Amino acid sequence: MEKLLKLSPLYDILKKAEQGERLSFGDGVRLFKSNDIHHIGHIANIVRERKNGNKAYYITNRHINYSNICKNRCKFCAFSREKDKAGAYEMDMDEIIEKAVAAADEGATELHIVGGLHPDLPFDFYVKMISAIHERCPDVHIQAFTAVEIEHLSQMAKLSVSQTLKILKEAGLGSMPGGGAEVFSPTIRQQLCPEKLSGEGWLNVMREAHALGLRSNATMLYGHVETPEDRVNHLIMLRELQDQTGGFMSFIPLAFHPKNTELANHFSTTAMLDLKVTSISRLMLDNFGHVKAFWIMLGIKLSQISLSFGVDDIDGTVQEEKITHAAGAETPEALSVQEIIRLIKEAGRDPVERDTLYNPVQSKKPLVCAV
Repeated sequence: MEKLLKLSPLYDILKKAEQGERLSFGDGVRLFKSNDIHHIGHIANIVRERKNGNKAYYITNRHINYSNICKNRCKFCAFSREKDKAGAYEMDMDEIIEKAVAAADEGATELHIVGGLHPDLPFDFYVKMISAIHERCPDVHIQAFTAVEIEHLSQMAKLSVSQTLKILKEAGLGSMPGGGAEVFSPTIRQQLCPEKLSGEGWLNVMREAHALGLRSNATMLYGHVETPEDRVNHLIMLRELQDQTGGFMSFIPLAFHPKNTELANHFSTTAMLDLKVTSISRLMLDNFGHVKAFWIMLGIKLSQISLSFGVDDIDGTVQEEKITHAAGAETPEALSVQEIIRLIKEAGRDPVERDTLYNPVQSKKPLVCAV
């Protein structure tokens, strides 16, 4: 393989990554502009195995998208609705608690809770939601609210981001998902989501969360109008914050789905781009422990292949995901544990059920909630 690697025009970059050296902005751009996916993936796999051996992680979790009512109109989003418009919904507290309890009774160790920026729901609603779930299901980890949602809640509550996070943490918030990052480029955000929290604002919310001991994930939405340079800059900004805080658990590349969005005339991502993004992310983000394939967006079969292209985590059972499916995702809304284990084993990896913080799950018994 070394002889073949030397034939690659990327040899100097790939050897740096293989030897554990940090890649530069220019390195990342060259990787994205190359079609040498075989060699890029090979080195990404070496880095992946150096960090995580032959393990491939998964989690038993459930998504709860409590409302799609949102004050913003992002051009890449098919999920959000204005209040009183067709398709708009919001769950009441009883319905949210019912879904949480059912998930725990079925063995879920994590609840992943996100929604739109609802213009009317008071901050107290969110605090009560987290508190009620935590009281009923104290052993289930609550991963909730993107950085964009947290900024919105702080404005609704007229509190600082730090104060908002402290209250939610005291109520039972365990960690934060990585959504809302999109691509940090101000030019791209002005074009696609001008009302949304800025890239710097997203990073600042995460910085505050990490300072309070709240871990989080990080994401990048790719395959729309961004350039290779935009992608690499995004990855480097995440890497820099991780150098400062160490608070990110995993990086999740999110493949753009154009159907039912204002960018519906765009093509979906290709397998080549998807595998390039997972591999290059693994090489650029040298201080991230994990790169996750969100099978809902990437597709089940390609997620399985990505386990040899830098990915060590295939996400989880999910259950009832709404955001990507609103944009035309053809994947199922859930996978069973048995299906996930089969996918991982067929890829030649060792399946490891984890909790949100990447601790191995020892017991398979359902987590019974309080009556």
